[in-house]
Amino acid sequence: MSRIPLLALGAIGALCAAGPAWAEGKPLPPPASSAMPPVELTITLDNGKPVCAPAEVLLPADTNVELHVVSQASAPVTITMGDQFENGRVLHADGDLIHVMSEKGYLVKQNGKGTLRLRTMKAGSQDYACTSTKNQDAPFKGKLTLTPPAN
Repeated sequence: MSRIPLLALGAIGALCAAGPAWAEGKPLPPPASSAMPPVELTITLDNGKPVCAPAEVLLPADTNVELHVVSQASAPVTITMGDQFENGRVLHADGDLIHVMSEKGYLVKQNGKGTLRLRTMKAGSQDYACTSTKNQDAPFKGKLTLTPPAN
């Protein structure tokens, strides 16, 4: 038997023994509420500048939510929400969404649609932004407000 297949078998065995790969960071505690409210965020362009609606995104804090993103923009747009999109808080992403390398945002393809399932952060508010790749100097700025969840 040649050495290459034996080395390959050894590598496979080591990977199997290591177990499944998990995202870095601490596991999240159970959510404060079992509800998973859907919220839609729409993106348009006005004179080449992105506009996201609603301007104030209201979500329950420390809860799993489903954010539906619908872009009618003719250019890719990046959505940022403070630390909300860090790997540990993103439960699932699909559609025309690409996690940007900084882990601070998601790029939405032009005229794209997608869904993000998230574990929201603790109660409070912070800015969120939508930035067009064609006009990065003029981002849309809105507010993300996280309220204590209703149990």
